[in-house]
Amino acid sequence: MKHYELLFVLKPTLTAEETQAKAESIKSIVESNGANIAAIDDMGTRRLAYEIQKYNRGHYFVIYFEAEPAAMDEIIRNLRYDEDVIRFLNVKYENKKEIKQWETLVSSVGKSGKKEETQSSNEESKKEDESATQE
Repeated sequence: MKHYELLFVLKPTLTAEETQAKAESIKSIVESNGANIAAIDDMGTRRLAYEIQKYNRGHYFVIYFEAEPAAMDEIIRNLRYDEDVIRFLNVKYENKKEIKQWETLVSSVGKSGKKEETQSSNEESKKEDESATQE
């Protein structure tokens, strides 16, 4: 299996729920093609370097995963036909030095990218607050 990094930019006009749903659907596409996802980095909304499809901003995500090279064709095909993805970039890490860098990136996302855990803890605290107010 090869090591890959997939960066994709979603339209800024999507709501937060739509953005997360689209990111989950892309994650499921990657997983359904036999990939092992190592880390997902939600980089948030950022300014684009240049205007793309009349958008100046976009919501960035990076997925680090391992997959067979044949699976990449299907993943790229799905991204190419998705209307909400305004740009994507796929990077393959081949030699030992690049794979070591990939592992460093994955571990840095694990340390600093605890956004998923923070979101789930925020959702839990909201549920606790709702249940406390109902009592």
